[in-house]
Amino acid sequence: MSRRQLTKNAQVSLGDDDTGCEILHIDMDAFYASVELRERPALRGKPAVVGALGGRGVVLSATYEARALGIHSAMPMSRARRLCPNLIVLEPHHEKYAEVSHSVMNLFETFTPLVEPISLDEAFLDVSGAKRLHGRPVQIAAKLREQVAKEHQITCSVGIAPNKFIAKLASRVAKPDGVVLVPTDQVIDFLHPQPVSALWGVGEKTEALLRELGLHTVADVANTPKITLERALGAALGEHLLSLTRGEDERAVVPNEPEKSIGAEETFDHDIDDTEQIVAELLRQAERVAVRLRAQDLVGRTVSIKVRFSDFRTITRAQTLEHPTDVAREIYLVAKELFLRLKLERVRVRLVGVRMTGLSSEGGATKQMVLGEPEHGWREAEQAADRASDRFGQEIGDGVVIPARLLRH
Repeated sequence: MSRRQLTKNAQVSLGDDDTGCEILHIDMDAFYASVELRERPALRGKPAVVGALGGRGVVLSATYEARALGIHSAMPMSRARRLCPNLIVLEPHHEKYAEVSHSVMNLFETFTPLVEPISLDEAFLDVSGAKRLHGRPVQIAAKLREQVAKEHQITCSVGIAPNKFIAKLASRVAKPDGVVLVPTDQVIDFLHPQPVSALWGVGEKTEALLRELGLHTVADVANTPKITLERALGAALGEHLLSLTRGEDERAVVPNEPEKSIGAEETFDHDIDDTEQIVAELLRQAERVAVRLRAQDLVGRTVSIKVRFSDFRTITRAQTLEHPTDVAREIYLVAKELFLRLKLERVRVRLVGVRMTGLSSEGGATKQMVLGEPEHGWREAEQAADRASDRFGQEIGDGVVIPARLLRH
């Protein structure tokens, strides 16, 4: 689905019959920015974004005041500042967002065990088994929004519908800080006026193809012969889109899907070919990945790196460890070796990243003890750094306790 705002009109009020509408999609409003503004109430109501100020920094989150000026996430920061010279730029704190997200998801689970997080700031809920205890879906949505605001001082928007696809569309229409219910007998009336970009699976290229066919709304697609869509888009995508135009979505809410990977990456302010600087950045990203692993009580088995060159060519390399780990030093040493094996000489690098896959919940890294090895080592030191970070409210690798190699003059 594209960033283009969905159709917002009188359809927002479609009635109050929530019979059969047991799927909720809850989306935090301008999540990163909202979390940052909790500690800066004087900035509320002003155009602000979260992101890096560097030459290649991008907007991670924008307040609705900034969005009104045409600023959106993933926009280059330089362009955002041209659109709004007095734009307020806030430094991101990813560990803080992860902590708030974890708490919000736990709140959702007090209403129903069927919670499917799909990102830090949004989740699907199936409340079919919660109605006896918490009331109708619209009442559950109201209680959830009230508690999120009370406990976290942020707002969320909720879509209520018979299935996940329609619920997600409804939450988009509800933004910011609203609720939209789509009754079962109003699904088509709600869906068909929406732009084709509202259909899952329609990205920029597919949208362009559909518009070349003269198809601008969901209704246009619904009224197009199946064979025409299949010729233009292929049999699978054509059938998929026609199914969506009928408001069909058989997917269930899948709770507690485990993390498949945890990673961190950095785009340099300018292309560099300094191996020492790149290796130091790999260390910083390994630190961030390890902190996130430990915060979620996870360990990883495979270390991978991503390197993007000045011409945007991107390569990845990976290595599987003998034992799973959540220790930054172990992750870094493998990442460093993977990078050095590339034997890059005078090749300018734009971005580097580190990622862990093969995740499992093992309550920490387990490793065969070696005769003569110290009882306490790197993991205990990093756990102590975690505690310092928790105490002082900053991210490891960003100024609390960091490796000496990352100290800046």
